[in-house]
Amino acid sequence: MRLILLGPPGAGKGTQAQRFVEKFGIPQLSTGDMLRAAVNAGTDVGKRAKAVMDAGELVSDAIVNAIVAERIDQPDCANGFILDGYPRTLAQADAVEGMLAERGLKLDAVVELAVDDKALIGRIAKRAEETKSAGQPVRKDDNPSVFEERLREYYKKTAPLIGYYYAKGRLHTVDGMASIEDVTTKIEKVLRSI
Repeated sequence: MRLILLGPPGAGKGTQAQRFVEKFGIPQLSTGDMLRAAVNAGTDVGKRAKAVMDAGELVSDAIVNAIVAERIDQPDCANGFILDGYPRTLAQADAVEGMLAERGLKLDAVVELAVDDKALIGRIAKRAEETKSAGQPVRKDDNPSVFEERLREYYKKTAPLIGYYYAKGRLHTVDGMASIEDVTTKIEKVLRSI
């Protein structure tokens, strides 16, 4: 099972990914985690990424794509994986298609978690309040103004992937505003249908 979860920040992609990691025994691939692992492992790509990050610059698509390609060749990805937060751009989506085709693989599905932006902002504010009440540090991106900027960035760069995958016949949309259990059930229904 090779799956991409799409949706704006706070839509529940990470929560759902974790549920399917357990259900299918396949890894959730997060570019941030993969970058850190490649740097720590000292791979060639990891060394290139470290040099860029040490210079305070953003890691290029070429490096991120190389890290993803390296990661999907690992034994734990043999039965599939869940991409969460990648691809973020049309260029990265093309790269995913290419790297899978090179290996004789394809995506099984792209699931979009459709959410209401205003409700999402409220969800993030509530999460920040609950975290603060529990005496824990609030994530920097749980600040409503920071979150709104991330949301604008999502719509500018990542939302075009919805049309991209729709045109390929791989897009399945699920109501991300439903309860966590209901979202999981709806994604399972999509996965059974393919």
